[in-house]
Amino acid sequence: MPGFDFSNHTRNAALHAKGVPLPKATSTGTTIVGCIFDGGVVIAADTRATSGPIVADKNCEKLHYISPQIWCAGAGTAADTEFTTALISSQLELHSLSTGRKPRVVTCMTMLKQHLFRYQGHIGAYLVVAGVDPTGVHLFTVHAHGSTDKLPYVTMGSGSLAAMAIFESQWKKNLTRDEAVALCSEAIEAGIFNDLGSGSNVDVCVITEEKATLLRNYKTPNVRVPKEQSYRFERGTTAYLKEMVVKRKDLKQYVTIVDLGSSAPGPSGDVMELDVE
Repeated sequence: MPGFDFSNHTRNAALHAKGVPLPKATSTGTTIVGCIFDGGVVIAADTRATSGPIVADKNCEKLHYISPQIWCAGAGTAADTEFTTALISSQLELHSLSTGRKPRVVTCMTMLKQHLFRYQGHIGAYLVVAGVDPTGVHLFTVHAHGSTDKLPYVTMGSGSLAAMAIFESQWKKNLTRDEAVALCSEAIEAGIFNDLGSGSNVDVCVITEEKATLLRNYKTPNVRVPKEQSYRFERGTTAYLKEMVVKRKDLKQYVTIVDLGSSAPGPSGDVMELDVE
């Protein structure tokens, strides 16, 4: 039967009870946004991937290809977003070949939500689906449990509240391409600077009727620069009360030396193996 295999759950629980730490999934933390403009749609994302409190990847790519004019921005578990979008991309290509027409954005959204609903949220993929097809410009959100939204501008991820504040205060109807790119970029930067799970750079994808353009690292607001001050201290800066130098030949006074070539039993307690000249 297809689906998840939970046969190792008892084993993992037993190991965890003995103090063995369970592996942590790499989460994208993430701020992702989308915005419709006059003639197309823009999606954008930050590039920080985290594993607990650790930044696992500073330049993670969160904008995923589905078809030539349908792209996804993914938040949640990095592996889940990547492989889920790759799976649906494959299925949508087969669907397009069998029907003989360009894939529809709503078809992609339906495939995604049916797939995610089947697993009841165990696949941690939160997606912004955007694209242009013969029926027009479309922008959807798909949550890990399968719920969806269709709105003129959307935000998702841990930095979504900061990003939504930018949209709510600055969005207007009939945006131009450049205005939409600037608005989405500013929304992502709001997430980067106000959410610890988001960071590094801004990726943007612009989709129109003619083509989709991926602008990788469109903005780099966190370029590493030299420190303003040196924190190196000269030798001798730190004061000390006592100094003792032990030469190698005098180590016998401080440790027990065992002759590994002898068959005689060694002394009880901890010993230190040394090569003595």
